Amino acid sequence: MNRETYEPNEMDAEFESFWDKVSCFAANTFPFEERCDFVMKAKDCNRSTNVLPYMRILACHLKCINEFEQLIYITLFVALCFQILVLLIYVCNNYYSPALKAVSKFLHMNEHVAGVTLLAFGNSSADLFSNLASVGSNVPVFANALAAALFVSMVSGGLVCYMSPFKMNAYESVRDILFLIFGSSLLQYFLSTDNRVTEPELIGNREINLLNFLVYIFPYHLVMFLVYVSYLFVNVADVYLIRRALNATNAQIDAIMEEELTPERRRQLSMLEKDQAAYSRNAEVEIFERSSSGPNINKIRYTTMRMARNTRVSVNQKKTRNVRHNQTLGKNWGLFKEFFLALRPLSCKKWQKANMIERALMLTQIPCVLLCSIYIPLVDYELDKHGWNKLLNCFQVMFNPACTIIVIKALISSNGNTLWYVAIGDEYVYGLYSLPFTMPIALFMFIQSRTDMPPFYHSMFTVMNLTGSMFMIFACATEIDKVLEVIGHLMDVEDDFMGATVKACTGSLGPLIANIAMALHGYPKMAYASAIGGPFFTVVLSSSTVLHVRNLFGYKVTLLSQTGNYGGNAFIFLNIGLFSALLWSTTLGFFARRSMGIFCVVFYCIYLTFAILIHGKVIHSFSVDMPLQAAFGDI
Repeated sequence: MNRETYEPNEMDAEFESFWDKVSCFAANTFPFEERCDFVMKAKDCNRSTNVLPYMRILACHLKCINEFEQLIYITLFVALCFQILVLLIYVCNNYYSPALKAVSKFLHMNEHVAGVTLLAFGNSSADLFSNLASVGSNVPVFANALAAALFVSMVSGGLVCYMSPFKMNAYESVRDILFLIFGSSLLQYFLSTDNRVTEPELIGNREINLLNFLVYIFPYHLVMFLVYVSYLFVNVADVYLIRRALNATNAQIDAIMEEELTPERRRQLSMLEKDQAAYSRNAEVEIFERSSSGPNINKIRYTTMRMARNTRVSVNQKKTRNVRHNQTLGKNWGLFKEFFLALRPLSCKKWQKANMIERALMLTQIPCVLLCSIYIPLVDYELDKHGWNKLLNCFQVMFNPACTIIVIKALISSNGNTLWYVAIGDEYVYGLYSLPFTMPIALFMFIQSRTDMPPFYHSMFTVMNLTGSMFMIFACATEIDKVLEVIGHLMDVEDDFMGATVKACTGSLGPLIANIAMALHGYPKMAYASAIGGPFFTVVLSSSTVLHVRNLFGYKVTLLSQTGNYGGNAFIFLNIGLFSALLWSTTLGFFARRSMGIFCVVFYCIYLTFAILIHGKVIHSFSVDMPLQAAFGDI
């Protein structure tokens, strides 16, 4: 009997690519005993793994069989989040902040420019790369960016004001806030016009709108890029003008001092000295002693009264560099002792003085101390020898680049077929290729340098310090975000709601902790500038870039798809929060008080309350209702 040849159809092709396309979280719809087979076959379970495959651990290794066990394991995942948070705080406080201060001083930046460039870019660039890596996922990028911007500007900026009250840079702060309002409104306008204006629409308008003309002439992503470049140019030009005015003021003071001091000239000299003091405060970043950096935040006067002036003491870098130098000792004196002391996870003196809670925190920091000590070179001008450790730094010159190359190559080559760290077994050779370049450098360092004084090239380690810290912060923040995403899907929480609330907070933990660390180190102006400059980067440059890439890949980008059910609320609350910041800053003479920090945090809590009520369908959101689509046919 002749059998007819079977011809595959579109349904067969759909089944063949099922395991490539299906979401890993679809396993939650299966019975518990069938979830392990599902997560082992779904490639998304491998692609979405950052450090640990939580769905595989839950279904296969822990063999969760009921809701009660799942709740127990969720509690363990939350405890893991706390451990990762401890690592994040340790990296920001001990490695990232000193590196930022060193780079800012090396580039001759002032606090504000360092905040809106180095700190803002370091805090927000990870979100750009993360969104580009998942450009095909159907998520409201604009809504999530607005929610993250609201969290950073209100919560991070508010906590900076609360923990370290300071005198704001008046003109710079107002300018940055207005730029953020303009950037978010401009991108929202482009999305509402479908990113284009046709020629009949342009000609048909009796009054030609400048924005319509810009949309017609230039692509929206190019306009947003020019807006961000203009923002950077204005900030850099402002520093140049400040330094030029400072030089002119110094010249005028010198001219007056050379002449006879009459009452009129004394009055001019007094005014010029005030201008000189104002210009000098915004001239360049200084390295301050950490013990004298922050004010006593327990004083109640910061809540209701103007802050008292806080004197910051500059670090004598030459003294801290040569404090242990002794020419009579050998070049390798105490080599191994210093090496093992640097890897020591606990300090006996601190342990004896600590109470029970402090000792518990010190125990939780043990993995963090060991990991950071091995991977990240330390450059801190406040420490003796600026953190120099001869043997350890020679090892890190070889280990840091090799480890980074191996991890990045494994992430690129996994392609969802296996977990990325399984691919390390095949990709580790690429890290070894760096050793012929780094081993001679390490050997030169070992022969040339001393143990009791850092070499003249020690500042070059700041590059590895900064990049290693940023890599660790990105890994910690994304891992916390991934854990809470898994928990949200296990508890069947809506994706849009998670993106507008929980993921907006967890994804911004890096900027939050980094800004607070910089404020407590004595740089609240830099921290607050980053609390505005970081959201500006996220909304203006990161979001527009991701949306443009989505257009290039053929995905339709509309205002409705990019705002979701919570984007309208985030947009309105962001603008209200920024306008309120303008109001209280100008009203209080640009003194950032603790009460204003409390106001900003409470304002964000109100936003969360609105989001929870919308999620519970108690109130309606400001967004337009999503259109209903038929599952089959044309209804």
